[in-house]
Amino acid sequence: MAKTALYVHLEAKPGKETEVEAFLKGALPLVEAEPGTTTWFAMKMGPNSFGIFDTFNNEGDREAHLSGAVAKALMAKAPELLASPPDIHKIDILADKLPR
Repeated sequence: MAKTALYVHLEAKPGKETEVEAFLKGALPLVEAEPGTTTWFAMKMGPNSFGIFDTFNNEGDREAHLSGAVAKALMAKAPELLASPPDIHKIDILADKLPR
C-alpha cells in the first residue's frame, strides 16, 4: 500500500489553460520513468483549475519525485503558465482501494 502522497493545485494564467493541459499530458512519460511513483493523476477541475495527485510507498520516493524531472519542469514553466506558484500538499495515506 502507498503510504504517502502529494496533491498539487495549479491555477493557469488567463489564456494559458491549453498550455497547462498540454504540459500535464506531456509529463506522463517523465513520471512513468520514476520507479518510486506508484500512481499519478493529472486533473482538470475547472476552466483554469488543474491538479496533480500522486502516491508513493515511502517518504524517500516522495522526496525523489519532488526533486525529479516533472517537478523541475513544472517549476521552470510555472512563471509563464501559472497565476501563482504550485500549491503543494504532502499527504499521508490512511487507506486505499486499488486494483491488486
